[in-house]
Amino acid sequence: MSLRTPLFEEHKKLGATIVDFGGWDMPVYYTNILEEHNSTRSACGLFDICHMGEIILEGPQAFDLIQWFFSRDISDLKIGQMALGVMCNPSGGIIDDLTIYRLGEEKFMAVVNASTREKDFAWMQKNQEEKGFDCSVEDISMRTAKLDIQGPAAEKILQKLVSFDLSKIGFYYFHEQGKSLLGLNSIISRSGYTGEDGFEVYFDWDECPRIWNSLLKEGRADGIVPVGLGARDTLRLEAAYNLYGSELDEQTNPFECRYGWVVGKEKDFAGRIEVFSQKEKGLKRALAGFEMLDRGIARHGYRVFSVDRPVGAVTSGSFSPTLKKNIGLCFIEPNLSQPGTRIMIEVRDKQLQAVIVKLPFYKRENKG
Repeated sequence: MSLRTPLFEEHKKLGATIVDFGGWDMPVYYTNILEEHNSTRSACGLFDICHMGEIILEGPQAFDLIQWFFSRDISDLKIGQMALGVMCNPSGGIIDDLTIYRLGEEKFMAVVNASTREKDFAWMQKNQEEKGFDCSVEDISMRTAKLDIQGPAAEKILQKLVSFDLSKIGFYYFHEQGKSLLGLNSIISRSGYTGEDGFEVYFDWDECPRIWNSLLKEGRADGIVPVGLGARDTLRLEAAYNLYGSELDEQTNPFECRYGWVVGKEKDFAGRIEVFSQKEKGLKRALAGFEMLDRGIARHGYRVFSVDRPVGAVTSGSFSPTLKKNIGLCFIEPNLSQPGTRIMIEVRDKQLQAVIVKLPFYKRENKG
């Protein structure tokens, strides 16, 4: 039986189309993907992200544990700051990409993907036990709600519900203060997965319907709409954000998928030897973006060709509502990953023309 977020009944009231996503019943859209995508870019989108995982790491050596399993060096991470990175297996592949929130000197929160939550938690526990780090590892996912509010009007709308100045939160920083969200304890970070300005909000699971409906009510005049997983995917694709299971998996080296910047060059971490060994030997593929020149949408798994020779595969592909083009990401031989390179993609037994382009496809500062 699929898991359900605390908003399942609210989604049904709003007429959402529900699908199974990583073992969860989740809304894929309420009206249609195009409308929800465009509303997020132009005004504000509200996302139910309660299916994602939250893990608390606390104790004298919580920092040491994270430094070991996390690719990124967090020695300069301040209280109130967060960082994106990956966990790698001994073969150098990516177990998951995750964010670390520094809640205190000895307290951190890891936010992980829904489909990998159980294995992530087990990996953290395994490393804690094997290394003997003096700290606790606790999965609080099923009592922690998470809503994302994204778009140009996100700050204005969310400000109506909180008692501190949101404008003072910098990108990839967060605010944690008691009773500040309609009387609730919360963590509010300026971050997201859409390419827009916005916030990720964490609070008590049981209070989620109240906060969700309050945001929809207070934001109605400013154009807020509920957004499903369909538009979440097209929004993240335009911003060229990786999706676990598409661009990332346990056979993917961080340097292959444009995640080299989250790999600490001077620190040791689980999987480091293989990550750098593979890089030094020469990686056989690189993640690149493309635009279709012929009519057609390239989907996950479609083969990529260069002069009738297979050279890679599509990881994600869709129509871009913002750019009005068919776009996608693919793993391809590194020498063919430069912008301007012409490629062919096999779509329904036909080879269609495409061109490699610079990433990301969309940046909000270039809007309009």
